[in-house]
Amino acid sequence: MRTRGTLFLCLLALSLVSCGSSRTQTSSSGNRTAVGAESAARRRPDKLATDTAYAFLDTYTTDGGRIQRTDQGGDTVGEGQAYGMLAAAALGDQRRFERIWSWTKDNMLQSNGLLAFHWAGGRVVDPHPAADADLDAARALLVASCRFNQPDLRRAALRIGEAVLTQETARAGSTDVLLPGPWANMGSHLVFNPSYVDPTTLRALGQASGDARFNAVAAGGTELVDQLTRPLPPDWAMVNAATGQATPVSAATATTGPGMFTYDAPRTLIRFAVDPGPVASSALARAWSVFRQTKPADIVTEHQLSGAPAGNSHDAITLVAAAGAAKASGDTAAVPALLAEAGQRNAQHPTYYGGAWLALGRLLLTTDRLQPCGR
Repeated sequence: MRTRGTLFLCLLALSLVSCGSSRTQTSSSGNRTAVGAESAARRRPDKLATDTAYAFLDTYTTDGGRIQRTDQGGDTVGEGQAYGMLAAAALGDQRRFERIWSWTKDNMLQSNGLLAFHWAGGRVVDPHPAADADLDAARALLVASCRFNQPDLRRAALRIGEAVLTQETARAGSTDVLLPGPWANMGSHLVFNPSYVDPTTLRALGQASGDARFNAVAAGGTELVDQLTRPLPPDWAMVNAATGQATPVSAATATTGPGMFTYDAPRTLIRFAVDPGPVASSALARAWSVFRQTKPADIVTEHQLSGAPAGNSHDAITLVAAAGAAKASGDTAAVPALLAEAGQRNAQHPTYYGGAWLALGRLLLTTDRLQPCGR
């Protein structure tokens, strides 16, 4: 571990020396300038990401560690607590992470090992869990366990992960399906939300636990997302329990309908862009074809699955999703402008949801701060 003195000297000599390397840079002024510019370019995305994460936490976290949706009456949902934990873990803000995790344990973590969905007025008003919140909380705990050197956080992540496997997954044909919650097994069909699937977190839980079922659920989710992306994925879908065939539907409670890409589905593109395999990359490339020729300022929130715009609302999350699709498709030059426009939109019309996904999007797409550790 570097001492403070060593770190100070390293920072002081940054333009001349590659810190931690035995080779010094050449002393020519031209090379020093190039090295300094390259270093600044590397630092800029990280600073934008951390500044945005701090802004989210400062705006929506109470002193007690509750993430409050101030634009929705001041209530709290399980996903919000997970978003706060992710942001704090990424920043290395141990004090804030512990406050958020402590409030979550005391108020939303249930005896079944999963997070309650909705808290308002001083109590849980909807105990039904949501798998995205559970997986995001597990990922935050894995990241924090390594960042803060606390093995108990890793054990907590694995307890949530085991509860996800036993209560929020099901088999459809030969496909392992992540359910949005225990309620989603309807017998003849399974309710499916593509944006709840996080292959990176599932694989990390598999590595940390040695349980291959996590990898199977990640593979099943990737297969289903590929089926459903036409060229955009839907908010909700139905999976035939016998065949594993997925069909877009209009809502969580629907069994028919064309399906839409609105406020849930953009998260699919962000989660799958982090570490896409060939199948996910193909799906994301199809999604990028929808946004590629549109100016960032003109990208609307809601779309038909064909890619046709629906309505004229604008939200930061869709721009972050487009940035994810661009990154996964190799069009990295488009990412900064899309994220910058997302930041402008959220500044003009700040929302809990937009602020959360602007922060998480920058952290996930432009840094490795949320890369979970395994064993």
